[in-house]
Amino acid sequence: MFSCECFCWDIVPEFIVSDPLPFSLPSPLPQWPQGGGFGCERISLGKIEVAKVNKFEKIWRCTNSNGKSLGFTFYKPLEIPDGFSCFGYYCQSNDHPLRGHVLVAREASSQPQTDCARGSVSESPALKKPLSYSLIWSMDSHDECVYFWLPNPPKGYKAIGIVITTNSDEPEVEEVRCVRTDLTEVCETSDLLLTIKSKKNSFQIWKTEPCDRGMLARGVSAGTFFCGTYFDSEQAVMDVACLKNLDSSLHAMPNLNQIHALIEHYGPTIYFHPDEMYLPSSVPWFFKNGALLYSAGSAKGKAIDYDGSNLPAGGCNDDAFWIDLPTDEDARNNLKKGNIESAELYVHVKPAFGGAFTDIAMWVFCPFNGPATLKMPLMNIEMSKIGEHVGDWEHFTLRVSNFTGELWSVFFSEHSGGKWVNAFDLEFIKDNKPIVYSSRHGHASYPHAGIYLQGSSKLGIGVRNDAAKSKFIVDSSVRYKIIAAEYLGDGVITEPCWLQYMREWGPTIVYDSRSEIEKIIDMLPIFVRFSVENLFELFPTELYGEEGPTGPKEKDNWLGDEYC
Repeated sequence: MFSCECFCWDIVPEFIVSDPLPFSLPSPLPQWPQGGGFGCERISLGKIEVAKVNKFEKIWRCTNSNGKSLGFTFYKPLEIPDGFSCFGYYCQSNDHPLRGHVLVAREASSQPQTDCARGSVSESPALKKPLSYSLIWSMDSHDECVYFWLPNPPKGYKAIGIVITTNSDEPEVEEVRCVRTDLTEVCETSDLLLTIKSKKNSFQIWKTEPCDRGMLARGVSAGTFFCGTYFDSEQAVMDVACLKNLDSSLHAMPNLNQIHALIEHYGPTIYFHPDEMYLPSSVPWFFKNGALLYSAGSAKGKAIDYDGSNLPAGGCNDDAFWIDLPTDEDARNNLKKGNIESAELYVHVKPAFGGAFTDIAMWVFCPFNGPATLKMPLMNIEMSKIGEHVGDWEHFTLRVSNFTGELWSVFFSEHSGGKWVNAFDLEFIKDNKPIVYSSRHGHASYPHAGIYLQGSSKLGIGVRNDAAKSKFIVDSSVRYKIIAAEYLGDGVITEPCWLQYMREWGPTIVYDSRSEIEKIIDMLPIFVRFSVENLFELFPTELYGEEGPTGPKEKDNWLGDEYC
């Protein structure tokens, strides 16, 4: 769950805050290669067909009275295609460009159901009008009035969104549709958008998303929101649902030609830091130039074939095998430096949000992860060993709308975490190609140049991640290799042998961390010294030992959604 500071909100005159302007990518979208349902504006979910609506009429705006935020605006969808119906309204922050959408739907086919009482077969529509509405919350003053309504669905149906009015009259039942329960998935609240405090109660607005997310999940977010006078996650699950894609073919996912077109159009340029000593390479270059495979109980490493075909495949990370650098010191140092001329991005393409989006995960391999730089009050401390490990896998993920092929957001992997960044917050190098900054020594991904602190930001203590432009670049739009796209079916993409290696890409070494931390404390001015135990808590746990990472396919986000 995402939490944020709660604010009191007041209505302010319209002329103080301008409406958010619509966002568009720097360059027009190309004509995507033909085939399937990708980029065709509408997606079949089996029993219903959905379209994306991003034209809105402003219904109500609330603005933070203390001036720290431009507040939020609530919108009614407009220009709904003939025969389609909406599920609810849309809400977003005024701090951002207007870039959201809601889904609208029409019935694709009816599903026969047996009436047990009569023994007859009857049609149960996929979509039905609500029976009525329940008033969730309202504000009624001489300046402004607003009312939030929850549709009351017929038995066997679920509401998908909320309706807002500026008068006390209950909305018409024609306003929205409810969805048959078997065509929905359970959803949960995600980002807390705002809290409106009053003397009687607090009213909260939340984004919603499917509870089950990832490559195999079928939940489709409708772009609507959930609200209530108190937060109760179980109540949210009961009151509002999301859609479910029952189309097993996922026909809106891009075919192979369309995948190549997407990567060539959106593939980011990666900038490595100008002081980077440990650059990326291709995996075959790493193997060819001396990487060795070790096994438990054996002191001698084994050369690895150029394509990784002699690596143990499958299974799990059981500590039985690991990869290490060659024993010769010159060969070790040569391998640590990497070879940016050979570097390529390894691409995994997978469905997201039930096939409404495509995730293009782009993995970069570096033979070595350099030591950390610790930021302390009044000083930076360059470590000699802490933070090092052999083999470094990092990635970023492009999320593309399957309705239009538009780049929606990018996930930036940052060591053991990461974050999604909307397209309007990206930095573009040319046309619609964003920039990814790789941090010095650690290779974490960031959307902008600067210094990012991993640790206790309030105290200014942690690990520095320095990101900047340099001559060290890799253009992923041309230097890439698709290594997996399971939804395309068997035989379309041949996965490389090394992808099946589930063990560690580097040895495990445990440092005398306490001794290292004590040395750091001795360097600090007396007035900012900490105890060893307290200082341990301020730094990421991965600093206190050297452990090679597992490969892409062993990561949780291979099948699951990106961690945040």
